[in-house]
Amino acid sequence: MSTEAVLRELLVRQLDHWLPAALHRARRATLALAYAGGEAGGAEAALRVVAEFADRLRGRRLTVLVLADGDAELPARLGAVEATLPADVAVHLVPGRPDRLPVALKAAGAAGAPLLAVVDGGAPDPALLTAVASGRPAELLLVTAPGRSLRPALTAAGFPLVTEVELVPEDGPGRLLGYATGSDRGLETMKDALWAVDEYAGVRYRDPADPAGRLLDITLDPEPGPLRRELLAELARSGPRTVTELRRFAATATVYRAADANRALTSLLTAGAVTRDPEPGRLGGDVVISAVETARSSA
Repeated sequence: MSTEAVLRELLVRQLDHWLPAALHRARRATLALAYAGGEAGGAEAALRVVAEFADRLRGRRLTVLVLADGDAELPARLGAVEATLPADVAVHLVPGRPDRLPVALKAAGAAGAPLLAVVDGGAPDPALLTAVASGRPAELLLVTAPGRSLRPALTAAGFPLVTEVELVPEDGPGRLLGYATGSDRGLETMKDALWAVDEYAGVRYRDPADPAGRLLDITLDPEPGPLRRELLAELARSGPRTVTELRRFAATATVYRAADANRALTSLLTAGAVTRDPEPGRLGGDVVISAVETARSSA
């Protein structure tokens, strides 16, 4: 298994959520898959997901754009799956790298309708990101080499919700995955998918927001240590915050889910690293959490 297998599984899981929602929202939608090089295995997997929703496509129009170079067998593989798709699905295989995606999206009339784009490889070009952001709504999975954070570029392109995670294999180069959307539900679904993929894929996660850079095993109950530190750092920066605000911080600024914030906060409360107001009762969204000055370094 590899980072490619994890990325492919994440795409399949996100499509399972995105496609029925897009078809319910509008009469047309676009799925764009752009690869900078190598095998575009995710494209074939994506078309197989589309085929599973064939009965929901009546009266709707789905355009699938696949931009790829360097995979001579891709047309034959995609053609075999395309033959099983209804006429409501138009598949266009466009030779070229991801920088051709803005032109392809314009030709497909993707603006103003639901759009899910996957861009695998290369630097995040501002024109490309802006073109993807023209979808209504738009979602983007951006994969590149680790290093510089993707968050500033995705935010500048107009995506209000962004998360990122580094995929670290047992051997070979790591990959940085950024996900951008305007949908709280889409973000929640992606976070759930991150922790539900194959835990035996030989890949671990690194949260770019964690200064310690600790590697995290893929599991439905991720180790909360890095999140505890990040929550304490957020309280140090911003002062007391409600549980709702800290849950949102976890979902948007870390690799963790909103629900993981509750477990981390409970642990911090037990350790005496934070206090809550009011003290009694359940840990509801309006409970205010404050850091204990002397305990900030003990999480």
